Amino acid sequence: MSQMATAQGSVKTVVVEPTPAELAVHVADRFLTRVVARTRNGRLAHICLTGGSMGGAVLSAAAKDERIGEIDWSLVHFWWGDERFVERDDPDRNSLQSRQALLDRLEIPEQNIHEVAAPSEGLSLDEAATAYAEELARFAKSGEPWPSFAVCFLGVGPDGHIASLFPDRPEVTATDVAALPVRNSPKPPPERVTLTRPVLNAAKRVWLVLTGADKASALGLALAGASYASVPAAGAKGRRRTVFFVDEAAASQVAPELIDRDY
Repeated sequence: MSQMATAQGSVKTVVVEPTPAELAVHVADRFLTRVVARTRNGRLAHICLTGGSMGGAVLSAAAKDERIGEIDWSLVHFWWGDERFVERDDPDRNSLQSRQALLDRLEIPEQNIHEVAAPSEGLSLDEAATAYAEELARFAKSGEPWPSFAVCFLGVGPDGHIASLFPDRPEVTATDVAALPVRNSPKPPPERVTLTRPVLNAAKRVWLVLTGADKASALGLALAGASYASVPAAGAKGRRRTVFFVDEAAASQVAPELIDRDY
């Protein structure tokens, strides 16, 4: 097993599959394995989801696994690393994509699915961010400001952004709040709510899933320890594991010795 240690002592692992489809199946398998292990003895599992094509592909692959019928989903809570501030039935909505791919197929209490408010529900963008932070706080352990996700999924943009933490913007360096409003996003739609870096990095496992040659540069910079203010993916770090799940196209600039072929 080859791994890359950062200056902070955490470890970043790269896992490569030939194609996006094969990668989605592999990540879905790891995800369900983790949920089974976490809930086997009645423990809660807080899961942070991501949007985008690969976020949906992983959940769609999980939906085809027979283990979904064996899990006590009342022990699982779903959150999102960011959400587009659009109506709940808007195709741009991350939570809608997740529901269509997997969540609506599960026997899970609706109160275990924690969505950001939509514009028509009486809250402004700022209030929606505040409400999401307050919802997180409701499920935090005593003395903690937010729950620790068992798994936090993150997509990575060609610019290195994660959630709606975009390069060289103030949201990237915020540490005193759990969720923030985002306006004039470099990527449409312009208004969003994002979790902040401390919440994402409180996760036990941060799994970054990225495919395509246009992500190769961002992956290389993240592994090389670039400034997280300029390359937010470089600052993603789970408390136990940080794994970059990538396809061969995205891995084109990764040295072979950095690839974990066993995880």
